[in-house]
Amino acid sequence: MSSRAGGTTIGPRTPAKPRPPSALEAAGSPDHDLEDESTFRRLGFMEMDLTGQSGESIEFEQCKFSRATLSGVVLEQSAFMDCRVENSDWANLRTTKSSMLRVELQSVRLTGLTWVDGNWRDVTVRECRVDLATFRFSSFKDVAFIDCNLTRADFTNADLRGAHFTGCDLTAAQFAQADAAGARFTRCELAGIGSVERLRGATVSGHDLVALSHTLAGALGIQIGE
Repeated sequence: MSSRAGGTTIGPRTPAKPRPPSALEAAGSPDHDLEDESTFRRLGFMEMDLTGQSGESIEFEQCKFSRATLSGVVLEQSAFMDCRVENSDWANLRTTKSSMLRVELQSVRLTGLTWVDGNWRDVTVRECRVDLATFRFSSFKDVAFIDCNLTRADFTNADLRGAHFTGCDLTAAQFAQADAAGARFTRCELAGIGSVERLRGATVSGHDLVALSHTLAGALGIQIGE
């Protein structure tokens, strides 16, 4: 059940799906390399390597990324809208003040992703590696992480009120100063998470309570005897 604050319902809903285009044009280098203030619409980035490129105020609308590499890419104030990403490598991609709206990511390597002061809305992240990722000061509204590796992910100061984690490994994830009121955790590994008290107001399935209770006891200085 969702929480309420100030009369407003808080909690994740099922993310809306991307609105795919009727047809895609194939993207290619150098015509579709990243440049400041570029807009990419209805393009298919298929097996395209953009490693190490950077840009500011770039928009991707109704695009598909398949086996595309954005490893080490740096984006500032950029946006992904109505996009699908699959079987791609986005490890160590770094963004500031960027957004995702109606985006699906499936089997994507997001290890070391840095998404700071950003906004995700209606985003589904399924079977992805998101370990060592940083989401500091970012906001999640109707976002679902499903069967993802989120070990040591950093949600410091994040707004997680609209996030749902299902079947995810969140071992040693950090939640310092996060707002998780209304967030949901279902069949997740929560051992060793940091700032466990910041999960106040979240819904945690009974399956997860044993590991969480040990972490909470440790945070409170309670020793659990045999």
